Amino acid sequence: MTRDRRSTLRALAAVPLALSLPGFALAQAGGTLAQIKQRGSLRVGVTQAPPWYSKDPKSGEWSTGLGVSMGKSMATALGVKFEPVEVTWGTAIAALQGNKIDIMYMLDATPERAQAVDFPQSPLLFYSLAVLARDDLAVKTWADLNQPTVRIAVPQASSMDKFLSENVAKASIQRFPGNPEAIAAFQAGRADAVCLFHPPLLAARQRLGTGKIVVPTPAVSQPSSAAVRKEDDKAFVAWVDKALAGHYQSGQTQKWYEEFLVGFGLDPKAAPPVMKEMIK
Repeated sequence: MTRDRRSTLRALAAVPLALSLPGFALAQAGGTLAQIKQRGSLRVGVTQAPPWYSKDPKSGEWSTGLGVSMGKSMATALGVKFEPVEVTWGTAIAALQGNKIDIMYMLDATPERAQAVDFPQSPLLFYSLAVLARDDLAVKTWADLNQPTVRIAVPQASSMDKFLSENVAKASIQRFPGNPEAIAAFQAGRADAVCLFHPPLLAARQRLGTGKIVVPTPAVSQPSSAAVRKEDDKAFVAWVDKALAGHYQSGQTQKWYEEFLVGFGLDPKAAPPVMKEMIK
């Protein structure tokens, strides 16, 4: 082996692996916003999770859901097509880092996630801690539930469990491994209510055909966000920030949410809103 060849091989070995990956090379060609316009599509991470994303089982198209509506609107504003890319909640961050998608809606901006991806300053929407309760159970406040005779199902060791333990400790709190088991206990009549953040309760109410969803006061709400790739060029995250703020402040986000509920067979008036200003 010649000296020049050995030098070349040593130089190549010193190059970080990331530099040789296609996604890295593409990222260096311009920021996400520039890539989207060059590609002609906005790649939105999607996963079956009503009311955020829903695939039509007949056509196989991602046609409904707040995240689908928002993705299509943003794509139109950028002059590109909407391109749904199937991921899971657990793989969405990796999909962003690997340049497989450009944005994923409904990811909360936790400190841990913020180390891996960027989040806009403006919230996407707010969701609230709620209960799916028996139709005849009088519930307006958390105090109404704080009775020894009230049985509340909740996923064990969750943030909902922690809240109930601290604020509704007199109730009979029944703890289960996860959401499905807690909802099943309510369905079977072993619990008078099930406590979760409200999105999963919408699908449960639609499936069960009974019960009422209530956001007890004082309302406990938290914002959700949209995750984008972390990069030096902040043009895309800044654009997303303005888009989210505009949709929220104009009421369009709430409108898309209500449109899905109607199509899903639920009365929007009976479902918690996603604008905290509308929670009574």
